[in-house]
Amino acid sequence: MVKKRLIPCLDVRDGRTVKGIQFEGLRDAGDPVSLAERYALEGADELVFLDITATNQRRQPLTELVRNIARVLDIPFTVGGGINTVADVEALLLSGADKVSINSAALARPEFINELARRFGSQCIVVAVDARQVAGEWQVMTRAGTTATGREAVAWCREAAERGAGELLLTSMSHDGTKSGFALELTRAVADAVPVPVIASGGAGQPSDFTDVFMAGGADAALAASIFHFNETALPALKSYLQSAGIAVRP
Repeated sequence: MVKKRLIPCLDVRDGRTVKGIQFEGLRDAGDPVSLAERYALEGADELVFLDITATNQRRQPLTELVRNIARVLDIPFTVGGGINTVADVEALLLSGADKVSINSAALARPEFINELARRFGSQCIVVAVDARQVAGEWQVMTRAGTTATGREAVAWCREAAERGAGELLLTSMSHDGTKSGFALELTRAVADAVPVPVIASGGAGQPSDFTDVFMAGGADAALAASIFHFNETALPALKSYLQSAGIAVRP
């Protein structure tokens, strides 16, 4: 049985881990290197690092910080934010990333997904999709969630997978930071529409939310931030809870 994955996320601004609600009201959550080391020791299956201001500031991700985090990890490590060129991806992989997450650049030029998949392999290309519910439809947002694209979320996820994305990181902006649970209907719709793994993000507040997103939502992995950063739920306890609910996870 394929095991479900638990993935802490480090949203980084100015070298510090931060977390807000629906991408706003950010508060400090600690040193990213220390948090990364802690999560690896606690049994995280993977780690995601998102440089959340790189795109809007029109700069590359913080490669030195990526190197420092990679040094303390022995688990897969995904890096995103500000990636616009093949050279950006190469630099991050050489700095210790195992995968890269692209978002705005893929929306601006979808062929970028094809180029990266051909050059580096689909296994290390994650397409991040930030979606917000507007008038009953899930619309894709870009530039750190600040700009509407006019694209429907499930259709964009399907196109990204067809172009070579190896995974999709699906974030509900409507649920992000609210701790009200994941966007189950959206997650299930995307999981049913694509042949690649779907990482659900946005809304985790309690252990049962993870059970719901794996069972009802059909997610292959679940990403969370604040409940881990602020010690509301410990990874070992969460894994024990999921195992007791009959969900296969790595010990």
